[in-house]
Amino acid sequence: MRCQRVPYVSVDGRARSAISNPAKCLQIPFFLCFLCTLLVCLTPGFTQKVDADDPWVRHVIDNHSRGSDGTRIADANGDGLPDLVSGWEQGGVVRICIHPGVEAVREPWLSINVGAAKDVEDAVMFDLDGDGVLDVVSCCEGRTQGVFVHWGPKGNLFDESAWQTVAVPDSLQRFRWMFAALMDVNQDGQVDIVAGGKGPGAELGWWEVPADPRDVKRWKWHSLVDVGWLMSLEVTDMNADGLSDLLFTDRKGESSGAYWLENPGSGQSENSDAWSGHGIGALQQEAMFLCLGDVNSDRYEDVVVAIKPDRLLLLERQDITGLNWSESVLEISSDYGTAKAPAVGDFDGDGMTEIVFSTENARAPKMGLGRFVPRSGPSGRIWHLKELSGVDGVKHDLVVPIDLDRDGDLDVLTCEEVTNLGVVWYENPSINAAGLADSVID
Repeated sequence: MRCQRVPYVSVDGRARSAISNPAKCLQIPFFLCFLCTLLVCLTPGFTQKVDADDPWVRHVIDNHSRGSDGTRIADANGDGLPDLVSGWEQGGVVRICIHPGVEAVREPWLSINVGAAKDVEDAVMFDLDGDGVLDVVSCCEGRTQGVFVHWGPKGNLFDESAWQTVAVPDSLQRFRWMFAALMDVNQDGQVDIVAGGKGPGAELGWWEVPADPRDVKRWKWHSLVDVGWLMSLEVTDMNADGLSDLLFTDRKGESSGAYWLENPGSGQSENSDAWSGHGIGALQQEAMFLCLGDVNSDRYEDVVVAIKPDRLLLLERQDITGLNWSESVLEISSDYGTAKAPAVGDFDGDGMTEIVFSTENARAPKMGLGRFVPRSGPSGRIWHLKELSGVDGVKHDLVVPIDLDRDGDLDVLTCEEVTNLGVVWYENPSINAAGLADSVID
């Protein structure tokens, strides 16, 4: 019997050849093949990959209200597992979901209402008043137009009646609030709230929180810059000067795009003119959510921005200053909805950073979530688009890479608000055959 060899090109660009029908060339008995496979699989540290080209399995965390709009992570009960908070825009409530442990993580989680908040667009969970109990700050748009604090109770976290919700008076009817983040802006030891909104009169600025955070009447607003529609907001040191800066995307208006505001330090935080603005990309484009991550493994943190309708913009940092960036584009095919939110991580364990993304307007037969997988080719890095969610849901939101089942690989946490899939996670199909993978949960 004669074996035919066919040419191919390897990832290093060199011509190679392969046996076209190895089964006919090597008459290996079936039981020997099985033995070899078994020995390899039992080798410590061996990682088996199931077919990652198929849609990942979706698990529901919470779908007991309407219109889940974003998820944020924190450990609410101190058990070392990631809990989450989400605002339910159409339901008018803010809900915390408690991680049930690995054994029950694929079942719906215990979820509680921590307070009412009509038109809620965002919620973030942290200990604002320093009493050892996590609180929640929510931002509301629509007709409500306010920032609310949901004070966590000492004692029974699950007693919904013990949570107290108050409005920050100076926030009401100022503009439509969209997003908030935590930052000790004036470096007085008290965490402040950076926030922004959309529509007429919208601004990006910060709430100066007093020594007694519960005295919400004394919260003082400091405007930094006008915005058309704040989408993303990250607190991060963009120029390695030891001070936290503000990285954000503005979706609409004359100044749409991705920017960062440079922290002036030295007691100048209250002076808006002292904050220098730097555009980094997607200028005059409809910039949706962004994410941070080292995309090219050069140890610099890059930025990925979703651009509506159908692109991801890779902004790769060129130096430590945060002022020089290179741009490249990943095109999202028409099989998906319109670009919404990116996230980065090594999902398949090959040491290379992948990019997952969510979409909206993903009515069947369009898919909601996808992922770009990099491979090395003769001309450099090549990105391959693969499905993640399949056809399910219409409007997904933020995507969070996190190992929820503690099996050693990153899963994807998100939410969907139109068909009310609710808060969901997609299980990474990579499995560790030896069961030796360590958790990557923070």
